[in-house]
Amino acid sequence: MATTPESAGVLDKDPNGSAETPVKKDRTHWLYIMVIVAVVAGATIGLVAPELGKALKPLGTGFVALIKMIIAPVIFCTIVLGIGSIAKAATVGKVGGLALLYFITMSTFALAIGLFVGNLIHPGAGLKLEKYEGAAGGAENATVKFLLELIPGDIPVLPTLVLALFVGFALQSMGKSGQPVLGAIKHIQAVVFRLMMMIMWIAPIGAFGAIAAVVGATGWAAIGSMAILMGAFYATCALFIIVILGSLLRSVTGLNIFALMKYLAREYLLIFSTSSSESALPRLIAKMEHAGVSKPVVGITVPTGYSFNLDGTAIYLTMSALFVSTAMGMPMNIGEQISLLVFMIIASKGAAGVTGAGLATLAAGLQSHRPELLDGMGVIVGIDKFMSEARALTNFTGNAVATLLIGKWTKEIDMEQAREVLAGNRPFDELSLTANEH
Repeated sequence: MATTPESAGVLDKDPNGSAETPVKKDRTHWLYIMVIVAVVAGATIGLVAPELGKALKPLGTGFVALIKMIIAPVIFCTIVLGIGSIAKAATVGKVGGLALLYFITMSTFALAIGLFVGNLIHPGAGLKLEKYEGAAGGAENATVKFLLELIPGDIPVLPTLVLALFVGFALQSMGKSGQPVLGAIKHIQAVVFRLMMMIMWIAPIGAFGAIAAVVGATGWAAIGSMAILMGAFYATCALFIIVILGSLLRSVTGLNIFALMKYLAREYLLIFSTSSSESALPRLIAKMEHAGVSKPVVGITVPTGYSFNLDGTAIYLTMSALFVSTAMGMPMNIGEQISLLVFMIIASKGAAGVTGAGLATLAAGLQSHRPELLDGMGVIVGIDKFMSEARALTNFTGNAVATLLIGKWTKEIDMEQAREVLAGNRPFDELSLTANEH
């Protein structure tokens, strides 16, 4: 079996057969393990020594402050570049326009489903999380106060969002002359995302303090509430894939969602091990072409979908926002939920493949509507990693289904090939990944 560059952490051999050139390996799986250990340790301390657990709350508060610090740069860069992606996709005519319309519709629908389920189960009810006001409720420690004040203050999100929209459309109207500016913003985005990754390596410390504090204050109720949220999120994602996406796929193409999932089983394993659907992007392109979808449709739909068709992330954002608001004892009314949905439709675009971008987007939504809710995000930090696999798998499946649907609607798919491939009669050649430079 051929090994892809993504899974091996090396570059392809050159035509002369020279040794493979090593590249920096992805070590985010260690971050995942450390967060799990931190959550277990925090919950244990909260149960065994509640007062000590509550005294550790500044660790979670400090991490949330770091996330707040990076919200505005993340939103600005992703929105400006996202508008550039819309312009690029729109220039390819029918395929790009149809894909964008489908992506916006489905992500909005997924956000609405997250709100519906969140209002149905009321995750976080009874936790009564409180804003940090000194360790363990006593006089504020001078050292802790000094350290927290070292973290730069946050920039207002809504003005940043509006500015990003204006800048994006202005650059779009400039045409080719605006490309150098877009290139510069792309480089700035790379720096911002590197900073985000640096912050995420502190996540185990933040999760440890946040979980210890909430469990120390509420005991087993906190663990139960977090388990309910995670269980409901996984169930919602599964139903979204099987019922919503499966029904769409069956009604439009006649194909079976379970057959498609079986065809993409190896990619699911890769995503599960990395908690990111980006890791399987080259393989999805190759497999969709093998399934009979034309190269132009795959080349437009799959990369664009990775920024605009984030069904799992959409469900996560709204459910987590309702969890935090309920846990803080400040539930959102219907008007606030609708405005949150509109904000998330815009803000969730463009940051799919970056570890921590989901947390930044969630924090941006909370800060723009109810800034006082940000102090409850520490709990989400602790369980975010447990929900990342469901997010990534749902995003990935949504993009695979979208590619088949767009291919059918534009008559750019060989349905006989698709049926034979999903039936297992024409297996995918793993060697084609390196041969075709996917």
